[in-house]
Amino acid sequence: MPAGIGWPGVAAALALGSLLAAGAPAQWLDWQPALAAAQPWRWWTAAWVHGSPGHLGANLAGAGLVAALGMVARVPDRLALAWALAWPLTQLGWLLGPPLAHFGGASGVLHAGVAIAALHLVRTAQGRRRGIGLLLLAGLALKLVLEAPWGPALRQVPGWDIAIAPWSHASGTLAGLLAAALLGTGRRGNRLIPIPGADGADT
Repeated sequence: MPAGIGWPGVAAALALGSLLAAGAPAQWLDWQPALAAAQPWRWWTAAWVHGSPGHLGANLAGAGLVAALGMVARVPDRLALAWALAWPLTQLGWLLGPPLAHFGGASGVLHAGVAIAALHLVRTAQGRRRGIGLLLLAGLALKLVLEAPWGPALRQVPGWDIAIAPWSHASGTLAGLLAAALLGTGRRGNRLIPIPGADGADT
């Protein structure tokens, strides 16, 4: 079943929010664990905060790529809802990770989207399309291992003009998989595990 407007809609919200937030003071919007309960909007707005124009540009490009991935993978709207749920869950993961007083960026939410789309391909597709899903999941796993998110909260990486927070990538990936597990099954045409002869199974 082809994806509806849900998946590109989540990607658009991520991109447009980032553009609109570019002129706002970061301390009003970024993720601050100490204010998570008192200022709940930060669970969403933290993904719109970027540390530099290069950081913003990279994540805008990432939003476009993940939007395209979901459309090519024919991700159903139920999994678009899972991606939306993974958005605040990605910030929740910071409560379990290394201490960091401030955080901003969309990369964790983008990792969640890749994880959901890849899992969808693995669970529903066959042949080459399923292989692509497996490669994406393997690539995510390898990337997370190489980034060692259990280490220091911030890393200086050559080519970036900001410090990178690998924990966000791990948190986003796990949030995406969890949200997909919670919302990934629905009516007959949206089942993650195809039933022989069922209408809408992705082949």
